[in-house]
Amino acid sequence: MLDYRIEGDSTKLLFPASSKPHRTDGLWRHTCCEAFLVVDGQPGYHEFNFSPSTAWAVYRFTGYRAGMNPAAVNPPPRVNSWIHPDRFELQAIAHLDGPPAGAAWRLAVATVIEARDGGLSYWALHHPSGPPDFHHPDGFVLQLESSAA
Repeated sequence: MLDYRIEGDSTKLLFPASSKPHRTDGLWRHTCCEAFLVVDGQPGYHEFNFSPSTAWAVYRFTGYRAGMNPAAVNPPPRVNSWIHPDRFELQAIAHLDGPPAGAAWRLAVATVIEARDGGLSYWALHHPSGPPDFHHPDGFVLQLESSAA
């Protein structure tokens, strides 16, 4: 489960209209919460996109921005969002097999925010130098230990 909370005047932000939950591409072109997950030491990773509309996408990459394909997820992610005048909150529940025993995951958490004037801003726990690049390996700054025995 991932919980996102963005504090500030949400009336200045643009949110996609609510829809039935469904997989779709291009969510990052508008307000969208993202997560990137890699088994430590492996080149391949998963990208999760969660829209306030409840749309979602999950991709599998074989390496840095390489070999992108839709990832099979069952059950599909569940997305809920709440828009208040002073904040925006999104909760996403997605299932993915854990890393091998003794391995750890590294996680990058990011958000794309669209302003009412159409401008986009890119937020992450860590931006490597240069323009925002959520896929960059140096952005995977959180480590999650395996609970498998």
